[in-house]
Amino acid sequence: MTTYEAIIGLEIHIQLLTKSKAYCSDLAEYGALPNTQVSPISLAHPGTLPKHNKEVIEKAIMMGLALNCNITRNNRFDRKNYFYADLPKGYQITQDQTPICTGGFVSIKNKDGEEKSIRITRIHMEEDSGKSMHDQDLNDTLVDYNRAGVPLIELVSEPDLKSAEEAYEYVSEMRKLVRYLGICDGNMEEGSLRCDANVSIRPVGTTTFGTKVEIKNMNSISNVKRAIESEIIRQTELLNSGQTFVSETRGFNALKGQTFSMRTKEAANDYRYFPEPDLPPFIVSDAYLQQLTESLPSLPHQLYNRLKNELSLPEYDAKTITEDKDLTNYFLNITEHTSNYKSAANWTLGTIKSYLNEQAMHINDFHLNASKIAELIALIDLDKLSNSSASQLVFPELVKNPNESVLSIAERLNVIQTNDVNLISGIIAEVLAKYPDKVEEYKNGKKGLLGLFVGEVMKASKGKADPKTVNTEVIKALS
Repeated sequence: MTTYEAIIGLEIHIQLLTKSKAYCSDLAEYGALPNTQVSPISLAHPGTLPKHNKEVIEKAIMMGLALNCNITRNNRFDRKNYFYADLPKGYQITQDQTPICTGGFVSIKNKDGEEKSIRITRIHMEEDSGKSMHDQDLNDTLVDYNRAGVPLIELVSEPDLKSAEEAYEYVSEMRKLVRYLGICDGNMEEGSLRCDANVSIRPVGTTTFGTKVEIKNMNSISNVKRAIESEIIRQTELLNSGQTFVSETRGFNALKGQTFSMRTKEAANDYRYFPEPDLPPFIVSDAYLQQLTESLPSLPHQLYNRLKNELSLPEYDAKTITEDKDLTNYFLNITEHTSNYKSAANWTLGTIKSYLNEQAMHINDFHLNASKIAELIALIDLDKLSNSSASQLVFPELVKNPNESVLSIAERLNVIQTNDVNLISGIIAEVLAKYPDKVEEYKNGKKGLLGLFVGEVMKASKGKADPKTVNTEVIKALS
């Protein structure tokens, strides 16, 4: 049997977060009642004319700058012609000859954990079509034109991806990037970020591309991975059995975990591209490009490097925190009030994230000031508060009373730690008296029992005894 390697390129459609549509003033909000965000322009009434949306251009350029792309200075639009019920004009306004961004790259981690650059072919601006609904009526297909004209950028990669895992990492990185830039919410289940995968295979060691198949209709990053895996298996089995297959567009059935044929693949000449006569060209000036460059926020890889290199966080902590822009901001707010960065990371990824999950809450709805977490860390570092008391007792009370000081809550709950040797020694004596057999075993060499004694002393003190003092005094008493 021949061994094959996969060649994968991805096309990602990114719905831009603008108030209005790409070429008219209709609202571009998600979730409105069907056909309530339309106008004569988006419905393509005769005599209506489109107009540039400056915010669309701005967001497209920001994406290009974040991906190290070349920005096209002289831009124009084109018409991509095809008829479908959810495209009122019978053509789509897009960019064929002058994509706003070309070249560039994004870095991902391959299966060995090494950095790998995936080249970007182009980013171009275009408009979305409406939405056909085939399951709302038994006899007819219904069409919602709210989405018609909503602004998109299409991001096309070079065929540099070699596995479904790399494709998963690539889409994850792009979703994270658009969220950091604030240009898209990245919600695949709502269709604001959609991915098509071009997949082919070829015998290992050869350079000629195999027959390419495009997979559409994947509504999550995990399904992108599953669909590509399924298609690689399908193509491999066909070729190994001596069969061939055609270049086509396939869908993905998530329940069966299989791709299925939809239609033969269109060629570029099927779209009959020609320049859009109703939109004037636009020029990106040096000054405007510089303004956008300076307005870029800190990007995920930059923050990851800062957390890992400047704040000395472990790779796992740095990677997990920077998966979410808002969580990263909260963590950085904590670090403005403490230099114990590892403890700040532990609180962010541990107690705080657990609380958010339990409450089904986003970090932006968490109103406890980051300085309060730093107060907790300070009391722990001063051995005045144990980690368990801080997370299990003080933190919940602090969430309920965010304006009260951490110290006053700890005092009110009577959990301030003590290193009073006389008090601790008394508790130790009581604990050792309860376990004479264990004491004898310890003295006969079973040193692992030390943890039992320390734990019992901490329990008897209700967490108030300083663990370091307890450990020292227990060893003394046992000696």
